[in-house]
Amino acid sequence: MSDQNWVKIERVFDAPIDAVWAMWTDPEMFKTWYGPMGMSVPVAEMDVRVGGTRKISMEMVSPERTMTMWFTGVYKETSAPTRLVYTESMCDADGNLIPPSAMGMPEGHPDITEVIVELHEDGGKTHMTMVHVGVVAGTAGDAGWGQAIDKMGALLAP
Repeated sequence: MSDQNWVKIERVFDAPIDAVWAMWTDPEMFKTWYGPMGMSVPVAEMDVRVGGTRKISMEMVSPERTMTMWFTGVYKETSAPTRLVYTESMCDADGNLIPPSAMGMPEGHPDITEVIVELHEDGGKTHMTMVHVGVVAGTAGDAGWGQAIDKMGALLAP
């Protein structure tokens, strides 16, 4: 684990910038890749405009139980197709905020985190930098982002 209070992932996709932007902003596209391996996204409500809200549900089904996690947030910046900034907090199915500890997150995990996505196109490829401020590098959240971005890359591959 690290003292770094953010996760940063940089990738180059062999895809146009509009396709990568859609992965982040189209609810149906977002459902196809978001979350770590083994998780599905049954709900992705996204009003992608400054001040618009988002509510996401991740679910993992096992023989013993179904684990569901809900997240909500507000879009702070939406500069299509180059920059997206939104907050993220844990919530219940109705969108009411819940403390991260209620979902088993470690003590000190912030109630509100921030995701910053920056894209630029070069020669038909899209360079993406994603920073999640409030998720500590080297944690399960960091690994989950890596798996999610791998899923996105597979979907964008020619």
